[in-house]
Amino acid sequence: MIDVYYWPTPNGWKVTIMLEECGLDYRVHEIDIGRGDQFTADFLRISPNNRMPAIVDHAPAGGGAPLTLFESGAIVEYLADKTGRFLPVSGAPRYKVLEWAYWQMANLGPMLGNANHFRNYAPKIVDDPAQLAYGIRRFTGEVDRLCGVMDAQLAVNRHLAGADYSIADLLSWPWAMLLERLINDTVWADFPHLKRWVDEVGARPAVQAGRAVRREWGERQLTPAQEQVRREVLFNQSNASVRSARAMAAKMAVK
Repeated sequence: MIDVYYWPTPNGWKVTIMLEECGLDYRVHEIDIGRGDQFTADFLRISPNNRMPAIVDHAPAGGGAPLTLFESGAIVEYLADKTGRFLPVSGAPRYKVLEWAYWQMANLGPMLGNANHFRNYAPKIVDDPAQLAYGIRRFTGEVDRLCGVMDAQLAVNRHLAGADYSIADLLSWPWAMLLERLINDTVWADFPHLKRWVDEVGARPAVQAGRAVRREWGERQLTPAQEQVRREVLFNQSNASVRSARAMAAKMAVK
């Protein structure tokens, strides 16, 4: 059994999709990142970076004590090695998959996350129009560049790392499928090969099942006060603010 510490976001979906694709038994634990669950002592023992997703595999590959892992890319790569699926065992094919997997972790996810922040959240909290405009232009432009990279690759390959579906696709899809919603509704006209791939991967039953895990958690309606708390928890963190959040989480746990 694998315990999954999760909230329904693109990075969370990566893990639930992989678990569904591999047919592994798992149970989901709610880590409400807008409420501050990621700062509790129990969660920090599993994920010291105070970010979800994280897992505890109670029957790890090779045996031994339960294995804890954080970082979505590391989790998915581990599950691929554990099951022998969606990642070649060795040689050039393995590294071709890994280069695109790491490309997603370093590029597509962070850049889309930043673009989403400046386009959809920052206008509510940033007073400087010039600062806001620069952030939108900087990160939206980088997302546009990355879409061009993907579209060119998918023009000559069915999947990101070649002919076969792999963890490179699985890691990239949860972010890429949000392009229309996060960036603009004309993005697919500029990147038809990317659109073809998004639709094909999204039609896989395991992808649909993993994407749907605890969807209702993310659809909860928040009061204005709760939304304000959510912004304070999620944005503009520093070492000091994280220490404060951890202390508050500890106090709440005692109560």
